Amino acid sequence: MTEIHELSAAELSNAYARGELSPVEAARAALERIERWEPKINAMYRVHRDAALEAATGSEARWRAGSPLSAIDGVPVTIKENIYTRGDPAPLGTQVTDRTPKAQDAPPAVRMREAGCVILGKTTMPDFGMLSSGRSSMHGTTRNPWRLDRNTAGSSSGAGAAGAAGYGPFHIGTDIGGSIRLPAALCGLYGLKPSLGRVPIDPPYMGRAAGPMTRSVTDAALMMNALARPDARDFMSLPYEPMDYAANVDGLSPKGLRIGVLTDMRAGLPPEPEVVAAVESAARALEAAGAIVEPAPAFLAPAMLDGICAFFEARSHADVATMAPEVRSRILPFIVEWCMHRASNFTGADVMTAYGQVMTMRDAAVRATARFDFLLMPTTPVVSWGAEQHSPSDDPHDALSHIAFTVAFNMSEQPAASVPWTHSADGLPIGVQVAGQRFDDLGVLRLSRALELLRPPLRPWPQP
Repeated sequence: MTEIHELSAAELSNAYARGELSPVEAARAALERIERWEPKINAMYRVHRDAALEAATGSEARWRAGSPLSAIDGVPVTIKENIYTRGDPAPLGTQVTDRTPKAQDAPPAVRMREAGCVILGKTTMPDFGMLSSGRSSMHGTTRNPWRLDRNTAGSSSGAGAAGAAGYGPFHIGTDIGGSIRLPAALCGLYGLKPSLGRVPIDPPYMGRAAGPMTRSVTDAALMMNALARPDARDFMSLPYEPMDYAANVDGLSPKGLRIGVLTDMRAGLPPEPEVVAAVESAARALEAAGAIVEPAPAFLAPAMLDGICAFFEARSHADVATMAPEVRSRILPFIVEWCMHRASNFTGADVMTAYGQVMTMRDAAVRATARFDFLLMPTTPVVSWGAEQHSPSDDPHDALSHIAFTVAFNMSEQPAASVPWTHSADGLPIGVQVAGQRFDDLGVLRLSRALELLRPPLRPWPQP
């Protein structure tokens, strides 16, 4: 018999409607899961046990009265620490930021409350969100439930760990270079980075998106029904298009779709053989289902990757360089070295050259996708790295060489998702990435769902 914490959002909703299960029971099951796993994985920054049970009690009453706020009323959700929630500080994973509790919810949190979801608490992230790792000067080390000596990736590290550990069906992450998709891949989840502005956020920023991290594509589509609703605070948001993602996620036939397969970006870290094998396996499955599968040429030149790395370094340097030495000493030394070692010497011309490379990357990504319906490629070139490492290289002078397959779609504003496809020889998850045309979030969800149905059986979820 399936345990409550293993039920999907769709299964919970159906059980609530039939009166077979209560949102209070689901919340208690998720909270019990948190109690069992947290000493090992450290995925939660804050757990709101009493508030969650109170919200679940309200949801229970609504379902009994036949008046739920939405189809996902009563479904447990965790929210990444940098997405503001009223009454909670948002230290951004570091000890040096303001701890004043936030006065109001950011848009994704508002949407979850409006839908009646039960907010369990806030998940961890690394310092300033600028690491693909679970390392944080504020939170310590977040670990991968699949193997505790392995990394979660980041920066939505706690969300990835929480999803793999079964802290409810819904988790919200953010992504500016791969921060949803990378931890989704390493933790065995589905992670969608929507088109820029599809999910309103506050504050918005170039390339920054919030999106769902779930155990299934259908659950991500259910989240998108709520998350994609409009919010005037996001001045970069797209015009609102009413869309029932969940009702439309099924039914895409791969037959006739043009799929470009890219396994070597020729920039950043080369993909490991098991990663390439996973992408090729997914491509063969799509081809067998009738898709037209063709090799796609690499489009990200090393200069473009270096440009976005320099841009991120300059952005963080502007914050860190103004700090007093005693304040700076409380940040992860890796972060300080990463953003100071060359950005300290940047000129205005250097920064503008880097920005120009980011725009060139944007153009290249859109052009690369234009000749196909979708691109299929690795999410991350590396299957795994150590829990205590700050990146696969653990070198602050080469900190972001593993984001070559993900970051371009942030800058080009295109939707992209990591789909769990298989496991490595030693049992760790491997995800494959789907990228779509600009604004085709539904298409990415639909092809992800088709892949989910085509993939070989996955291993059981890890247990505490």
